[in-house]
Amino acid sequence: MDDIITLDYGSGGKKSSRLIEKLILPRLFNPALGELGDGAIVEGGEKLAFSTDSFVVAPLFFPGGDIGKLAVCGTVNDLCMCGAEPKYLSCSLIIEEGFSLSSLEKILDSMAAQCRRAGVRVITGDTKVVEKGRGDGIYINTAGIGFVKYPGLGPGNIREGDSVIVSGFVGDHGTAVMLARTGMMQGDISSDCASLRELTESMFKASGKIRALRDPTRGGIATTLNEFIEGGSLGIELEEGLIPVRPQVKAACDMLGLEPLYCANEGKLLAIVAPEDTQPTLEAMRRIPEGRDAALIGRVTGAHPGILTIKTALGGRRILQKLTGAQLPRIC
Repeated sequence: MDDIITLDYGSGGKKSSRLIEKLILPRLFNPALGELGDGAIVEGGEKLAFSTDSFVVAPLFFPGGDIGKLAVCGTVNDLCMCGAEPKYLSCSLIIEEGFSLSSLEKILDSMAAQCRRAGVRVITGDTKVVEKGRGDGIYINTAGIGFVKYPGLGPGNIREGDSVIVSGFVGDHGTAVMLARTGMMQGDISSDCASLRELTESMFKASGKIRALRDPTRGGIATTLNEFIEGGSLGIELEEGLIPVRPQVKAACDMLGLEPLYCANEGKLLAIVAPEDTQPTLEAMRRIPEGRDAALIGRVTGAHPGILTIKTALGGRRILQKLTGAQLPRIC
């Protein structure tokens, strides 16, 4: 094979077949994908969760991950937030002419490793090649199907007095990607990109009173919590001192003029849980690597409907609105 992708690889001819047979199939093989059809027939369930996402991160490789890991974990996590057991993925690659085969191999290896870890299979996909200058290396679209095991999650279930839990340190991914992009500083800041399947399963086993789940990706935890309560009769109050932020992330955000509460996360979740189930849920989360730093960070309140507030370290309060504009472009 060539060292780089050429337009011939998107022609649907011999080079397209070679790309699939030599690079993609060996890494993602399973019987359904091996059929190489335009779709796949899978075993179903009573209720299905379905999600799709596109990944355009820059740079493609960053501390703690790459676009391939991000694509699998992002779609798996979206299914988990629906209370579903992730099962099947599709994968569409849009590759720019001139993209190196070695980089593509690394991305596919990363995707394969995350599929194994999350217990999912890529069962259908597509590959397109676009002219040089029109693709920024590679874009990936993944769609996912999961079987709903824990129905009824959603902001409509939230009650006054419920606990707000985050599964760990916030702002790692957005900060790591921005630093990798700018090269402004070096340090031990890595993306938190990870599958949350094991974590969510442990939470559901510990509690039958999880009201809502969400992974706070673009817009961070502040934007996600606003989405929970906007237009409703309840608000949320956070405690700044309880929100876990790594010192190096805070220092980097201060330098870059960013707010960690609005920085993207790719391996964290927010949970709204009934107060009586808060402790069992936290204990279950902390037994899983992705939840070992889980923390109670606030409460649902009826005092200020539709408004997210935070009690600062100085004892004052401020309103946290949804992110306006793009604090960090191209982070997923």
